[in-house]
Amino acid sequence: MTDIILFGAPGAGKGTQGKNLSEKYRIPQISTGDILRANVKNKTALGLKAKEFMDKGALVSDDVVVGMVIDRIKEPDCEKGFLLDGFPRNIRQADVLDATIKAMGRKIDCVIGIEVERKELVRRLGGRRVCRKCGDNYHTIFSPPINMGICDKCGSEIYQREDDKEDTIEARLKVYEEETFPLVDYYKKKALYVAIDGIGGVDQITGAIVKAIESHK
Repeated sequence: MTDIILFGAPGAGKGTQGKNLSEKYRIPQISTGDILRANVKNKTALGLKAKEFMDKGALVSDDVVVGMVIDRIKEPDCEKGFLLDGFPRNIRQADVLDATIKAMGRKIDCVIGIEVERKELVRRLGGRRVCRKCGDNYHTIFSPPINMGICDKCGSEIYQREDDKEDTIEARLKVYEEETFPLVDYYKKKALYVAIDGIGGVDQITGAIVKAIESHK
């Protein structure tokens, strides 16, 4: 059984590394965004509660988010382990998660923090582009389209999402630094946190993460 938490600021590469680790250990990659959308779509009890917050333009409460995550890790495909991608987001969520995991007779094996300097995070996020029609992803520096502004796949316009613009990026990073970064000390005190340098090749970073996980199991 392999139960892992993966941390990192927006732009650190959690999504890519989470996918690699999910395939490596054959465990589901669980993100609160995916769970939230699924619960709202399926009109579950928690999904309906979440929609009430969303309809008011408010953040979904910790209780609802934690409830969704707990329900998810109790599903059969998590019996051999799970990878929490960007959850918990604050210490209150972490306390509830720890108590619940312990009651289930399980424990978090390792908390991986992909660390990248703020300047690089802004560069990464600010360069992201997406096709307006097919949703294909690009980056002005790392994976630009053949013709700037035009999707290679379908020929439609590619654009910059609102949450990838400078003001929004700064706001997202500020939220992460104020709410989520304190969890680094929280998990260091439990001797679970391992910092991974998020600069380098994808396979190189994956290798470093796998080495850290194996040393903690």
